[in-house]
Amino acid sequence: MLYYKNWALVIPVANEEQDFKPFIEAINLVINVLNPGNVYLVVDNASKDRTLELCQETAKNDPRYVTVWAPENRNVVDAYIKGLRVAYEAGHDIIIEMDAGLSHDPRAIPMFLRVLNEGNECAFGSRFMNGGSMGDSPFKRRLLSKTGTVLANLLLGTRLYDMTSGFQGFHRDVVGRIIEYPMKSKAHFYQTELRYLLRKRRIFEVPIHYQAPSPRVSKNAIKNAYQTLFYYFFLRLSGKSKEL
Repeated sequence: MLYYKNWALVIPVANEEQDFKPFIEAINLVINVLNPGNVYLVVDNASKDRTLELCQETAKNDPRYVTVWAPENRNVVDAYIKGLRVAYEAGHDIIIEMDAGLSHDPRAIPMFLRVLNEGNECAFGSRFMNGGSMGDSPFKRRLLSKTGTVLANLLLGTRLYDMTSGFQGFHRDVVGRIIEYPMKSKAHFYQTELRYLLRKRRIFEVPIHYQAPSPRVSKNAIKNAYQTLFYYFFLRLSGKSKEL
């Protein structure tokens, strides 16, 4: 579709061998119509199965796919940033970031593109607004995500329905700011940190259906989330708020 600007999809993948084929098939149903510049599959040493091999095979058979091998990554945030950086350096105007493993439904991609082509700089997936859902996620995970949203909005002054979703898209200039910023987050709080830092940008939330439970959130990830949350909270209290 010529209506959509030059766009790309960034997907960190790790230990996705079991669901890799159906996930790629679901992506293909969308990109066969929407014609992206590229789909960047970011793989690092966190993956212990045949995910890297499957990504390489996919890229060999379909030039739209690019395997980004990043053994230097230290955590999942490095994987997100690496993918954004590669897509940015390739010159894409719009970059959409999503998770693999069928937790994010690729059929929502057209909504992200529409929002980002209508003057919004950031599009954030929301499971808690009208039209969104968390599917079969365990109760504890639902509670953690919802509590995280309420607490972040309260302490950081944001007003989004969902502060913890990983399905999101950005204009090129926003990505340029993201990849140069030293993120405090090392795990899941990355999504919340981004939403806080981009709070003054033109933002639109897109309802999404979260289809499958993610891996358990570790104690270290929760600890890092609280540390990062209160870091920005105290900066806000001192009048030294940060933004991108």
